[in-house]
Amino acid sequence: MYVEFYKFEAAPFQLTPDHRFFFNSSVHNRAKAYLTYGLSQGEGFIVVTGDVGAGKTTLVGHLLSTLDSSKYVAAKIVTTQLGGDETLRMVASVFGVPHEGADKAVLLERIEAFLTGHQSEGRRCVLVVDEAQNLSFQALEELRMLSNFQNGGQAQLQSFLLGQPQFRRTLASTDLDQFRQRIIASYHLGPLNEEETAEYIRHRLRAVGWRDDPHVDEAVFPGVFEATGGVPRRINALFSRLLLLGCLEERHHLRAEDVKQVAEDLERETETVLDHSEDNQPVPHISLSGGGNQQHTVAIAKLEERMDALEDSVQRWDRTFRKALNTFSDYLQAVSGDLRKSGEP
Repeated sequence: MYVEFYKFEAAPFQLTPDHRFFFNSSVHNRAKAYLTYGLSQGEGFIVVTGDVGAGKTTLVGHLLSTLDSSKYVAAKIVTTQLGGDETLRMVASVFGVPHEGADKAVLLERIEAFLTGHQSEGRRCVLVVDEAQNLSFQALEELRMLSNFQNGGQAQLQSFLLGQPQFRRTLASTDLDQFRQRIIASYHLGPLNEEETAEYIRHRLRAVGWRDDPHVDEAVFPGVFEATGGVPRRINALFSRLLLLGCLEERHHLRAEDVKQVAEDLERETETVLDHSEDNQPVPHISLSGGGNQQHTVAIAKLEERMDALEDSVQRWDRTFRKALNTFSDYLQAVSGDLRKSGEP
């Protein structure tokens, strides 16, 4: 709605990661340097952690978009609540390797043949695993075993693992000593500072053809930073609502009081969601006049925890559904084989 009203070329503050909007902040620039170094090593694991909405997926997406497609083959896993064998099937699936009905030994042979084929043609395979904090020890062990594939003394697969801060606790387990030895680069992505928050907003607006319509008062930016803590996804959520407010009220000038109104609206919505949650815990009052940033961050973080729980539930159903599909596929192949043997059409 506001895209047409302000004559933007696209939505500047969508919540889904899009590497085309990558903003090279100080923290993202340092992270990119670590990742570039890790990628240059051509082996092992590169780990990126950060809070929900910090920009991990966008960062790695931007880095991969800069790679020569004739030299790299990249694939991504986003469903990570998987067991060991399921992880292997998912790796095969995202790389386009046939996996239906294959047992583990056959699956490993097919994956290795796929990697060897690309390596022989001068291409390196890169696997990106998002939401890595959900990976089981068995899944991590299977990924480690895949990192053992070598040909001519060179690793055939390199992996990026993107996860929330708790993933670091997982990696600290004594059961993962061998896995940690394969990590060649690691970085924790923090929030933007107040100055970078303002430039981040301008950057995304310019990316969609913004010509100072709406005009944004300088006083808007400190309010956005205070309400969001400099976390990119929270900035996107708040500023998208701010633009929607401007559109609905046909404004071409956004002020600090508008940010306060939108932040308070988001607070009330957060309270409503939490009031209907199982534990029904109250959310502290938010004051944008000072000292409210921590409370607002807590409220948003609680909402994000609820969203994470919902996503976990969806992923469990996804895993169950994939198991059912694999079982049904195996059954159809068995029936088809019996029919061929019997000579029936």
